[in-house]
Amino acid sequence: MTEPIPAVRVWLRDEIVGLDLCPFAAGPLRAGRVRIASSDAQDPEGAVTDLLLEARHLDEHPVVETTLLLLTGLPVDFETFLDLTALAEDVLADEGYEGELQIVAFHPDFCFAGADPDDPANAVNRSPVTLWHLLRAQSVERAIAGHPDVAGIPERNARVLRERG
Repeated sequence: MTEPIPAVRVWLRDEIVGLDLCPFAAGPLRAGRVRIASSDAQDPEGAVTDLLLEARHLDEHPVVETTLLLLTGLPVDFETFLDLTALAEDVLADEGYEGELQIVAFHPDFCFAGADPDDPANAVNRSPVTLWHLLRAQSVERAIAGHPDVAGIPERNARVLRERG
C-alpha cells in the first residue's frame, strides 16, 4: 500500500492542480503554503481533537494557507464521515472558528447528494485517503473575488472528469 502523505501529494499535483479542479490550489501548493498532516486517531473524538490542533496551528503559523488533515487511523464509510464532518464543523464553531475556518470533506467513496455513485464527477471530492481540508475563510473570499467565473467551476470540473472517465 502506498504511504498516505506521498499519495496525497501525487493526487494534489496530478488531479487537483494537474486537471485544474481547484483553480485556487496551484499557487499555495507551489509556494509551500499547504500543510499536510496526518491523524492516526481511531475514534471520532480523537480525530476532532487533531482537527482542533490543526486549526490552532493555522492560528500560530499565518504563512500556512491551508491544511489537509489525513485521517489514516479512522476507517469510516462515506455516510459516517459526513456525519463526523458535521460534528467537526460544530466543534470548530464552538471553539470560535466560525467564519474563520471552513472544512471540505474528501473521501475515497465521495458521492454528491443525488448523484450516481459511478458518476466520474464525484471524483472532484474523492481522495486517496479520508481527509479534511481546513481552509481560511479569508483566503477563500480572496480567491473567489479574483476568479472570473466561480459559478462555472463545478460544471467545468464535471465535464473534465466525465470526459476523462
